[in-house]
Amino acid sequence: MKTSRIVALAVTVCAAALVAALGKPAEPAPAPAVAASIDPAYMWDLSDLYPSPEAWTAEHDRVKAAVEGFDKYRGTLGKSAKDMLAALSAFSDARRAGARLAAYAGLKADEDVRISENQERQQLAAALQTQFNEKTSWVTPEILAVGADKVHRFETEEPELARRFGFYLGDILRQAPHTLSNESEGVLAAAGDVLAQPDAIYSVLANAEAPFPTVRLSTGETVTIGQGTYSKYRQSPIRADRKAVFDAFWGMWKKYEGTLGATLTAQVMGEVFNAKVRHYPNSLAAAVFADNMPEAVYRQLVAQANAGLPTFYRYLKLRRKLLGIQDELAYYDIYPTMFKLDHPLHFSVADSERIGLDVTAQYGPEYVALLKKGFAGRWMDVLPRPGKAGGAYMQGAAYDVHPYLHLNHNDDYEALSTLVHEWGHAVHTMLTHDNQPYENSNYSTFTAETASITNEMLLNDYMVAHAQNDQEKLYYLGEALELMRGTFFRQTMFAQFQLQLHEEIEAGHALSGKRMSEIYCSLLKKYHGEAEGVMKIDPAYCTEWEFVPHFYYGFYVWQYATSMSGAAIFADAIEHEGKPAQDRFINLLKAGGSEYPYTLYKKAGLDMATPAPYQALIARMNRTMDQIDALEAKAH
Repeated sequence: MKTSRIVALAVTVCAAALVAALGKPAEPAPAPAVAASIDPAYMWDLSDLYPSPEAWTAEHDRVKAAVEGFDKYRGTLGKSAKDMLAALSAFSDARRAGARLAAYAGLKADEDVRISENQERQQLAAALQTQFNEKTSWVTPEILAVGADKVHRFETEEPELARRFGFYLGDILRQAPHTLSNESEGVLAAAGDVLAQPDAIYSVLANAEAPFPTVRLSTGETVTIGQGTYSKYRQSPIRADRKAVFDAFWGMWKKYEGTLGATLTAQVMGEVFNAKVRHYPNSLAAAVFADNMPEAVYRQLVAQANAGLPTFYRYLKLRRKLLGIQDELAYYDIYPTMFKLDHPLHFSVADSERIGLDVTAQYGPEYVALLKKGFAGRWMDVLPRPGKAGGAYMQGAAYDVHPYLHLNHNDDYEALSTLVHEWGHAVHTMLTHDNQPYENSNYSTFTAETASITNEMLLNDYMVAHAQNDQEKLYYLGEALELMRGTFFRQTMFAQFQLQLHEEIEAGHALSGKRMSEIYCSLLKKYHGEAEGVMKIDPAYCTEWEFVPHFYYGFYVWQYATSMSGAAIFADAIEHEGKPAQDRFINLLKAGGSEYPYTLYKKAGLDMATPAPYQALIARMNRTMDQIDALEAKAH
C-alpha cells in the first residue's frame, strides 16, 4: 500500500484520522546531506492560505463567532425554502472556512513538529471543528422532521437549494430509517468516547509500553525490533536474520494475545452494537451505508481474491525461485526484494516531475495543464529536513485555494512513485473543485485511491517501457508485483478477517485472542497456499493481527483493494482505448462527491459488484509475471 494519506475536504477526512493506514506517523524526517540547505522553491508557500499567522487567528476568531451564533437557525429549516437555504449556506460557509483554517494549521505544524505554537494552532482548529459539530448536531433530525415531501418542494421553489444542497439533503433523507430520537442520538454521541477506547488502549500498548525485543544479527550487530525497525529488518537478504526478526517480534506480541484479543473484541462489539441500535441488518451494512456502497461489492472483492489465489501462489513460487530458497518458502520470506540493481536508481524532484508529465499525458491535455500549473506553483514541501513530519500526503481541504503536497523526496523510485501518487490526488481535487460546488467536493476514498493508484500503474508501465536494460525492467516489474501483493491480496485478507470477526459476534459466538489467532492462521494458510505446498505458515506468526492498527478503524482497508482493482481496469483501458477511456476517467474525477462512488464507477463503465474489475487486477499481475518469466528465460 502506498504510504501516503489524503487530508481532504472536511477538516480531516479520508485517512487523515487514520495515518497508519495511508501515511507514516508525523515524526521528524531524516536529514540527508543534500537537504542541509533547502531551496525555497522546494517549500510550499502558505501565504496563499493566509498572509500571516495573525491573519489565521483573526479568521479563526471570526468563524468561531459565526459558529457560536448558529442557535438562531434552530427551528427555521422547515419555515420556507429561503430559510432552509440561508441556514444551510451559513453552515456550509463556516465549514468551508474551518477546513481552510485546519489546512493551514496542519501544514504549518508539519513544517517543524518541534514548534509548540504550530501544534497549539492545530488544537484550536480541531476544537473549532468539534464546536461546529456540537452546534449543528440538531440539523439532521430537524431536516428529517421537515420530511421528504416538503424538502423536495423547497428544492423546486429554490433552485439554488437543489444545486448546492440537493445531494446533501437526499443523503440525510436516506438516513431516516437509521436515525434515532434526539434523546437516543444524544446517548450514542455521549458514548462515542467510550467506544473509542479500544483503539486508545491498543495505541498506548503498541506504541509506548510494549517491550520490543532485541535481536543479534549475523553481522554481530544487536538491534531492537520495534514498530519502525521491524519493517526494515524483515527485508534482510540474510534468511537467518529474517527468521530471527520474526521469531523475536511475534514472540513478543504473543504475550499480549489475550489483552489485545479483549481490546479488539470490544472494538467489534461496539461496531455490532452501533449497527444493531441503528437498525442495520448487520455491521457490514452499517459500515458501507455512508458511501451507499452495496454489501455485494465487499463480498465480491473477497470472493474474487479467493478465486485469484492461484495467481498469488504463482507469485509466491516465483519469489521462492528468485530468492534461491531450496526448502519450503516461509512467511518471513515475503519482504526481501526479489530484484537487485548494480547501481541505485536516482530521480531528482525535477526528474520526477518530468516523468509525471510524460506518464499523465495519457489522460489528455486538460489533466496535463493542471499538473503543470501545480508544478509551477509553490504547492509542495518536497525535501526532508530536521523537524519536518515524515510521510507523504495531499491536503486538499482549502477549496478556494489549491491543494498542497507534503513529501519527503529522497531521489529513489519510491519517491518518484509517491510524487506521482500524491499528484493523482491533487489533480483529482483540482478537477473536482473546478467542476463542483463546495458542497459536492468531498469525494470518497474509493474514487480518491483509484485516481492515485491508476497513476502508479501507468508509471510502472512507463518505467518498464523506458528501462535502460533488462535488470531495470525486472526491478520495476518486481515493484509492480509488490504493490499488487500488498494492496490487493494482503488487504483483502485483512478484510476477510474483519468480516469473520464481526460475523462471529453477530452469530452469538465468543471471541478471544486465541480464537482470533486461529481465524487469522486459517486465512494465512489459505492465502499463502499451505495445503498446496506453496508456503509453510509457522503458527507462531499467526498473532500478526495484533500488530495491525487498521482493525480498530472499522471496515476500512478493503477500500484500497477495490480502488486498486478499479485502477487496473482504468489503466488497461486508457492504454488500449485512448480518448474514450480518458474521458470516462476524467469525468469520474470531475464528479467529486456529487454522487455515491458506486454510481460514479458505473457511469465510468465499472460495476464494482461484478467480477470484472478484480479479474482485471489479477490479469495484470499475471501479465507482469509473464514479462518477468520472459526476461529471466532470456538471461539464462
